[in-house]
Amino acid sequence: MYPRTIKNCLQTLAAALLAAVTVSACSQGPDLPPPSFATNTGPGLEHAYRLQIGDKLKLVVFGEDNLSGDVEINGRGRIQIPLVGEIPAKGRTLKDLQRAIVAKLSDGYIKSPRISLDITNYRPIFVHGEVKSGGQFQYSNNLSFTDAIAMAGGYTYRAQQSYVILSRAGSAAVRINMPAVIPLLPGDNIRVPERFF
Repeated sequence: MYPRTIKNCLQTLAAALLAAVTVSACSQGPDLPPPSFATNTGPGLEHAYRLQIGDKLKLVVFGEDNLSGDVEINGRGRIQIPLVGEIPAKGRTLKDLQRAIVAKLSDGYIKSPRISLDITNYRPIFVHGEVKSGGQFQYSNNLSFTDAIAMAGGYTYRAQQSYVILSRAGSAAVRINMPAVIPLLPGDNIRVPERFF
């Protein structure tokens, strides 16, 4: 009788430990590194944001209407400007690209060119996983992770709501604890994982 009681106690203890380990592992999610990318957003985003394929820009060359207009970063990561040709844009900040355009125009085309360059349409963000209506959504300044999940219809009943997985151009996927303290950027891909308990 006595050995049987000890055996039952040990089985109960082992089951409790296994359950605790399982819950702990499920609640922590995948072992992903902390985010290491820049977190600038809102006003001034154009100073830190790196342009990518699909971003649309408005170029104004003062006094040169034929050189002004809307441009888009093409599949080769470049923009096309009449007379000048293609200029590499992918991975540059808006200010850096503006300087490159001025340098190109100054090289035998226009004396002391003055230009204005603005982002008119950022790349969309993507939300998928355990949300009700995942897909592609329009980016806007100061968009938060909570906003993005709401745009996707909110969480499903299976959603792990304590963190999301963020994939960002040029960086490995990272776990972001919710509520997130870092801002979203254009082109971000958010996956809401499934909870396992």
